[in-house]
Amino acid sequence: MPVVLVLLALLLVFVITVLAKTVRIVPQARAGIVERFGKYKQTLPAGLNIVVPFIDKVRYLIDLREQVVSFPPSSVITEDNLTVEIDTVIYFQVIDPVAATYEIANYIQAVEQITMTTLRNIVGGMDLEQTLTSRETINSGLRGVLDEATGKWGIRVGRVEIKSIDPPPSIKDTMEKQMRADRDKRAAILTAEGQRQSAILTAEGQKQSAILQAEGQRESQILSAQADREAAILRAQGEGQAIQTVFQAIHDGQPDQSLLAYQYLQMMPKIAEGDANKVWIIPSEFNEALKGLGSTMNQLQGIPQESDGPKTRVDMGPAEPQLPRGANRDDGELSEANEAVQAAIREAATAAQPRSGSGSAPAAVPGTQVEGTDPSVDPVDVPPEQPEPPAAPPVS
Repeated sequence: MPVVLVLLALLLVFVITVLAKTVRIVPQARAGIVERFGKYKQTLPAGLNIVVPFIDKVRYLIDLREQVVSFPPSSVITEDNLTVEIDTVIYFQVIDPVAATYEIANYIQAVEQITMTTLRNIVGGMDLEQTLTSRETINSGLRGVLDEATGKWGIRVGRVEIKSIDPPPSIKDTMEKQMRADRDKRAAILTAEGQRQSAILTAEGQKQSAILQAEGQRESQILSAQADREAAILRAQGEGQAIQTVFQAIHDGQPDQSLLAYQYLQMMPKIAEGDANKVWIIPSEFNEALKGLGSTMNQLQGIPQESDGPKTRVDMGPAEPQLPRGANRDDGELSEANEAVQAAIREAATAAQPRSGSGSAPAAVPGTQVEGTDPSVDPVDVPPEQPEPPAAPPVS
């Protein structure tokens, strides 16, 4: 009885072992490489698979997903003999599990070594500046070489990226100084251009301001000159009209020696007003002196004894002053004013008439009639009166 139980237990274990060796489960995105007696038999897909127990053996499970491998920094010498450290990252995928298993022992290490050698080959033909600025060119070169080399290994390289390029510390300091100098240069250039533009705009503004000021001064001077010219023309016209009016009035008035004598009488008080005239002697033969003066001035100035010829009057406007509208003046006030003017003229003539003695008669004032004379007779033609002989001085 115990032997039977032992046999049953051994049979159960054998069955379980056979089932375990027969049924194989392959995960998703993986492939199983089956070998029979050490030779490749088949590739198991993902899922439940049945193999011959104790004969077929699943040797490898190959990951079919895209893998990312970051390699350690590698030292690369550039064309200008500078050593730089370059880190690379490779994205690859196994597309043929059999080739990846039997064509190469360690495809990851193989990809790393090919990447390093290809990178040194590409960067060795570039200088430092090109290496720092040509990452896309390096990536394209690496991807092309790796695709060609890993194609027979059942591997497809998707992307190759340069993670970092580290030049030596001294080169970094030099590059920083160069970059700083370049920035300072560009800042100085921009500052100079700004100052130049500012100076140009300032000069243009001053130029336009000066031009506008000059034009304004020119127009002002032109307007002032035109105003002065028009004012001078108007003054000359006014003076000409005044002279013409006075001249016409003199000719229309037919001046004679009586008028000249009257004008002389009007000027005598002004002559006596001088500060240098301490003594003023009036001759006793004043009428004779006036007559002689009138004849002399008549001969000198060409004034005739009697004017003849046609008389042409100049329209000098109304004789009476034009009163503003609404101004009412009484006729009696006008007559009183005229009488006052006539009285002032007589008083002035009387004050200017020299007297030979207490019994001498006042001289005739132009415009007034002397009593006892004929109005039709010219006063100049009347012989002057003989002055009385002076009285003898009393005997003491």
